[in-house]
Amino acid sequence: MSKESFLANRLKSIGFALRGALLLIRTEASIKIQVFITLIMTAAGFYFEISNTEWVLQILAIALVLGVEGMNTAVEKLSDFVQPEFDSKIGFIKDVSAGAVMLVSIAATVIGCIIYFPKIF
Repeated sequence: MSKESFLANRLKSIGFALRGALLLIRTEASIKIQVFITLIMTAAGFYFEISNTEWVLQILAIALVLGVEGMNTAVEKLSDFVQPEFDSKIGFIKDVSAGAVMLVSIAATVIGCIIYFPKIF
């Protein structure tokens, strides 16, 4: 029985991750909206010629929102799989997960305002 090399293992992992990201984008309406907003914010960054620091903050904010939204989706799907019927404990878990998305979305919005308001007004 031969073991796969470290590199082959990593490449497989990247493939699984890419498949997961594409599934997320293809199947979740909220991610579709967030990807659309990402494209708009990226275009705005080029249009307003934001600084390197502003790019870093914007990219981190976008990645955080998309990443937490992905985790929220995973929590919701797992919760529905484990308990298809209504359960207040599962509801609590799902609400907390959605709340995390809301918090990072608010932070990302504030970051966007800090970057773009001085350029617009």
